[in-house]
Parts: sequence; C-alpha cells; structure tokens
Amino acid sequence: MFHEKKFYKKVIEAVLFVAGRSVSLKELCQVCDNLPKDDLRSLLEELKKDYQERGVRLVEVAEGYRLETAPELADYLKAFLKPKGFKWTKALLETLAIIAYFQPITRAEISAKRGGVDVGASIRTLLENNFIRVVGRKDVPGRPLLYGTTPFFLEYFGLKSLKDLPPIEELKSLIGRED
Repeated sequence: MFHEKKFYKKVIEAVLFVAGRSVSLKELCQVCDNLPKDDLRSLLEELKKDYQERGVRLVEVAEGYRLETAPELADYLKAFLKPKGFKWTKALLETLAIIAYFQPITRAEISAKRGGVDVGASIRTLLENNFIRVVGRKDVPGRPLLYGTTPFFLEYFGLKSLKDLPPIEELKSLIGRED
C-alpha cells in the first residue's frame, strides 16, 4: 500500500498542477482508479501538510481542491501575474460585496444599498466574469431578477462557503463605508 499511496499522491499533485482550476473529490477519485473517498481525503490531508511550509499550498475550496501560492509571497509574484480581463474598481467590489452578503438581491436593492447609483455596468461585468449569476425572480410586481454569487466567486476568493466571508463590519471598514 505504501508504494501505491506514494504513486496516488503524485497523481493528485500532477492533476491539480495541470488543471489550473479546482478539481472535485469525485474527479480525483476517478483519476485515481476509483480510490475510496476516505483514502483520497487522507492523501489530500497528507499533501496539505507536505505543502504547509512551501511556496505552493493545497487548499480546499467550494468546488474541490486546488494548488495556490502562499499568500505571504504575493508581493514577490506580482510581476509574474498575467493581468485579468478587467480591473477591480471600488464600484465592482462594493456591488459584489452587497450581492455576497445580501443574496438573493435585486438590482434595485443593490442600487439602494450603494446610495442610489446605477449598478448596471457592475452587474454586467460581474455576470460576464462569472462572479454572480441570476438565481431567480422576486415575487413582487415586475418580477425583477435576483442575483447571487457563483461557485467561481468562492473559488476565486479562496472560500469554502459563504460562511467563510469576513464579518460585514470588517468589510465596511476595509472599503470605507459607514452605512
């Protein structure tokens, strides 16, 4: 079993490296010849420990597991990162935070929480980049769309679930809002 275990740790590591995204437990089981989930979880925990003091970490996110760089190395890596398809603005961050904390929420409710400003462009950008999605319609006249976050949102910010969001008071102080 020792050699098999060593082999599957290599397989998991290689899959996570080439995937460039989170990989679900189910996908890892399949690629590891249907290794029992408990055995796979044990190997993942071992890999987490192996990476603890390294520049790369194995983290569990909403959609599975992924490799990411150690947060304390961010300043050293900036020059090597590719620019994203859009630039985070205060308006985008505020809109996304409101959706994350108050979902499901309508466009009008988001706008009201942002002080009555038009949030259409922010919502479009967040939808196009898969941070939010339409989760339904509100049962009021006009049946406006309801927005919520996506699994990609959780993955992007390194969260397992919405419960991992910082307290809203902490977020308000970070972005300088009083309301």
